[in-house]
Amino acid sequence: MARLFLAAWPPDRVVEGLAALPRPDRTGVRWTTPEQWHVTLRFLGEAEPADVVDALVSAAPMLYTCEAHLGPSTKHLGRSIVVVPVAGLEALASGVATATAAIGRPPDTRPFHGHITVARLRPGAHLKERLHMEAHWTVPSLSLVHSRLRPTGAAYEVIAEFSLGGGSDRSSIAGQDGEAHDPQRRGSERCVHERDDDRRRDQLEREDPL
Repeated sequence: MARLFLAAWPPDRVVEGLAALPRPDRTGVRWTTPEQWHVTLRFLGEAEPADVVDALVSAAPMLYTCEAHLGPSTKHLGRSIVVVPVAGLEALASGVATATAAIGRPPDTRPFHGHITVARLRPGAHLKERLHMEAHWTVPSLSLVHSRLRPTGAAYEVIAEFSLGGGSDRSSIAGQDGEAHDPQRRGSERCVHERDDDRRRDQLEREDPL
């Protein structure tokens, strides 16, 4: 058994755009890092990786590429998470939830709202500034990710990647030259070590695995 979630990663061009956004220095505000930026499609919790792989391979005919639309600006998700919305992945998330409904924790019954987490706020912290960015890209694949909780933070490892059917691999960022850019496949391991001064982190990750 392993603590698992399914995710879509933004292409390098979008990651570079996010990294270029200002990061105001505020007490109690912890900014996430490029290695952490992904859209969670479904959090499975404790599950057997092989069961997830089998389910997604069987569901492959109904899982298609989609166009992700990021922006236009950050917003708060609850009191302690700051995100950039990502629309366009609703059908993919629904297909993933249907395919894996019998695995791990039950799928969330709330409407899916894709996002990339850019900051976490400790109790009493505030971040009033809104950061603005718009981008869109084709999502060519999804990843099965193993999340290991450690005293110093979490370590992520991509243990399987699934290509999606249809579409073409193109990505671009609004406001640039409009040229299409091929998203590059990321490495098989993403280790994220971040300070964890808040015992509520585990609950936060269950709702939104970074």
